[in-house]
Amino acid sequence: MPMFLRKIMHTLYLFLMKTLAGLGPGARHHTFAGSGSSRALCEHIIRTGVQKVLLVTDKPLRDLGVVERAAAALIASDVDIAYYDGVLPDPTYGHVAAGAAIAKSHGSEAVLAIGGGSSIDAAKIIAASATSDDNPVDWVGFGKVKHDVLRVYAIPTTSGTGSEATMGAVISDPVTHQKGVISGGPLLPEAVALDADLITGLPPHITAATGMDALTHAIEAYIGVWERGTRLQDARIAVKLIFDNLPTAFHDGSNLGARDGMAMGAYYAGLAINQVNVGNVHAIAHQLGGKYGIPHGLANALVLPHVLDFCHDEAQQRLAELAQLLGLGEPGDGESQLAHHFVKAVRDLRTEVGIPDHSTLIKREDYPYITDLAIAEGALYPVPRLLDKESVVAILSHITD
Repeated sequence: MPMFLRKIMHTLYLFLMKTLAGLGPGARHHTFAGSGSSRALCEHIIRTGVQKVLLVTDKPLRDLGVVERAAAALIASDVDIAYYDGVLPDPTYGHVAAGAAIAKSHGSEAVLAIGGGSSIDAAKIIAASATSDDNPVDWVGFGKVKHDVLRVYAIPTTSGTGSEATMGAVISDPVTHQKGVISGGPLLPEAVALDADLITGLPPHITAATGMDALTHAIEAYIGVWERGTRLQDARIAVKLIFDNLPTAFHDGSNLGARDGMAMGAYYAGLAINQVNVGNVHAIAHQLGGKYGIPHGLANALVLPHVLDFCHDEAQQRLAELAQLLGLGEPGDGESQLAHHFVKAVRDLRTEVGIPDHSTLIKREDYPYITDLAIAEGALYPVPRLLDKESVVAILSHITD
């Protein structure tokens, strides 16, 4: 299809999505932040009168005792608790089905996710599946979960996905490995806790990857073309917090101040993408994760600076504003120079936290498959420039060893 027709269709699609988003009901969302906030969240859950709660997490976190620390107040109460700790990275519909089966047999009234984005995403769709016999595959897209779901609460133990602040969830097909995004108001957690006490033990490489994931969210929300809500303010806060705190959190994981800054940065980035969605970085990174199992944050970090170069002209003003936010450049620098300074800062940050600029897993023979899927996905986002085959291949060439 000619690019001019793709641009017209993209504009019409974004107009439709903006209209539908404006028609949706408001959603309640409470945030408890700071040291000990996980206890405050659990006490809040108890006060709502819920009698049965399903805890959704992964086995390593449970074995390490993190789950018991996070939910201590809930466990010590009279609330009846069931566990599903089978979540793995890139959760599948099989994980959802297993968790939903436990929720149904237990009679759960609420779901509390404790973990990274995978656990939180899985918990959202488990909450929806527990009250419906529909196939969640049919919910892929926006606004297709129309029924009442179990209450969802979240305690993130990484600072990356921002899923605690969004109404979206990414679930993978276990056969094709393609990732489907299910999004809608009922999936937004009712309340969350941003408790840095639970994040201090996060290993450096995970700190780096999840931090770059959060940065990607903030930047894509900021340079997107959908003017909505507080996305600009939220994204700016997130970018500043991440640049200020990620290096320290990477080098000194026990630094509570840096961990708290990263928790807030990831949260604000989540707030931003919850209003306007993500962009071309995710359109490519999702395919790398699905095809090769590359962790999502790492895939985003590989692709991010190249996508920013790709849309430099279209996003120049916004990129320059982010450079000024970080105090980059020299007096008299124009927008183009400032934009280049910001992209360089992204590359430098990636290097400082030990993330490589290429992957040995990506195969050139897979370029056509990845490219077609990335172009199709990117057209669903409010991107400043639509992907094309030549550009995606060029980006993949840059990150292929």
